[in-house]
Amino acid sequence: MDKTEHKATMKEERIRSGDGTELYCSQWIPAADTPVKGCALVLHGMADHAARFSSLAAALSEAGYAVYAYDQRGHGRTAGSDEAIGIIADSDGMDLLVEDARLMISKLREDFGAVPVFLIAHSMGSFVAQGFAQRYGDSISGMVLSGSNGSIGVMADLAKLVAKSEIKKHGRNRRSEKLNTLSFGSFNNSFRPNRTAFDWLSSVDAEVDKYVGDPWCGGVFTAGFFYDLADFLKRIHQKRNLEKVPANLPIALFSGDVDPVGGRKGAGKLYREYKKRGVADLSLKLYPNARHEILNEQNREEVEQDILGWISARSGSARRSGQ
Repeated sequence: MDKTEHKATMKEERIRSGDGTELYCSQWIPAADTPVKGCALVLHGMADHAARFSSLAAALSEAGYAVYAYDQRGHGRTAGSDEAIGIIADSDGMDLLVEDARLMISKLREDFGAVPVFLIAHSMGSFVAQGFAQRYGDSISGMVLSGSNGSIGVMADLAKLVAKSEIKKHGRNRRSEKLNTLSFGSFNNSFRPNRTAFDWLSSVDAEVDKYVGDPWCGGVFTAGFFYDLADFLKRIHQKRNLEKVPANLPIALFSGDVDPVGGRKGAGKLYREYKKRGVADLSLKLYPNARHEILNEQNREEVEQDILGWISARSGSARRSGQ
């Protein structure tokens, strides 16, 4: 039999949300002669899009996992135009992203039946996943977070104040250089001398250049988005909400150890929050000298295999999730 017949297939679909928004979804499906072991939903980061996770999705699908990754609202082809990038909703945009993830998890279950379903989320997507776990953690069999962080404390309050001022002056949908600088302005400091504004993403110059040259990546987002993000980050790290995460939900944290978003400090803080919550199956792995996008680092294949190994180990005896 020709080797190519065993390759996973990739297709695209527009999935309509409850409010009518069409979410642009890429799908990697195991070959017809490969039993589907489980499913994974991938959530990308801010100023990012789903296609940038194609290498991980291909590796998972060739191992027998169906993978869906969609451009979240205000991103990529779901946004559809430069003017719409960074505009999520008129209010509570991050909560709407959580509901979109719930829709996609339901879609995976509808398409593939009673198999384990995992959530894999990066950066901003990992914050959406944290909120998802608090509301719908019983509906998945495990959660993998990369480039994530725990509570940012008073910085969330400061960001809300600045965003509120920006919204009052210019409206929710005005792009905010001030908030962009407040959020990301210091991230490159550890990697001087800087070649680009995004050196903090990866130590691989070619990967950074791909990001810089990608029209769907790296844009300045709106004041409304930053307000909703800061408010959401404050809420999901409150004790009463952390306690809503199921203690029997397996959670893996992966991060570059010099990642200015996660790293030893940020990912370590989130690990301690979940540990205090009593999450029984909890792990943290830091990759030496790796920056924010560990799936675009020099050791990308190692990271992909670690994620696949973690999911595979929990597929055979997956906790029963909502079906």
